[in-house]
Amino acid sequence: MSKHIEFKAAGVTCGGELAEPAGSEKVGSVVVVQEWHGINGEMRAKVDRFALEGYLALAPDLYHGTVATNDEEAGKLMAALDFGRAVGEIGAAVAWLKGQPRSNGKVAVVGFCLGGALTIASAANIPGIAAAVPFYGVPDLSKLDLGKVTAPILAHFAERDDWASPEKARRIEADLKAKGKAIELHVYEGAGHAFMRDSDKTKYHEPSATKAWSRTMAFLREHLW
Repeated sequence: MSKHIEFKAAGVTCGGELAEPAGSEKVGSVVVVQEWHGINGEMRAKVDRFALEGYLALAPDLYHGTVATNDEEAGKLMAALDFGRAVGEIGAAVAWLKGQPRSNGKVAVVGFCLGGALTIASAANIPGIAAAVPFYGVPDLSKLDLGKVTAPILAHFAERDDWASPEKARRIEADLKAKGKAIELHVYEGAGHAFMRDSDKTKYHEPSATKAWSRTMAFLREHLW
């Protein structure tokens, strides 16, 4: 089970949920970036799931203790979020994980919804990331230089998503490939936004979620070991 920890980000103490895998050997690490609701039960379960797969996993609390109970609250929290500060805190989480005794020094960033957008932003702004896996999230590309992306990207998007649409995903893919960057994009037929959210049966799309998780595990094994 995950536990609450605190770590430093640019001199500021940040909170987060940490889960460690069984054993004592050095392992790859994953920064899990939250959905727009914040660090709720769904996100803690994701942290635990990565640990069960053998990874040291940390979800930084980008809302600093606030958790939305509905989409209206989540929208307000996301709108108020300082994306630059959030990327800085994700970078601090990456650095913190690299320094842990269980870490083999390789860290991936994986994010969902809001976290998916921040994962792409992190890939372009945080040096030393081994891999990036955004799920159905698109950052403000007018404020992002995709030419600065250094990590290989595995991107998961849904066919039926008006916010993080397949069209936006394909434009990002084309831009990255034109710049010589490594990206593998999957668009899941029949799935809608937040199809990985298994705690919400109105969103969860089991066939897509199963396939996306399997692909993510293969990608992380390739880049974190």
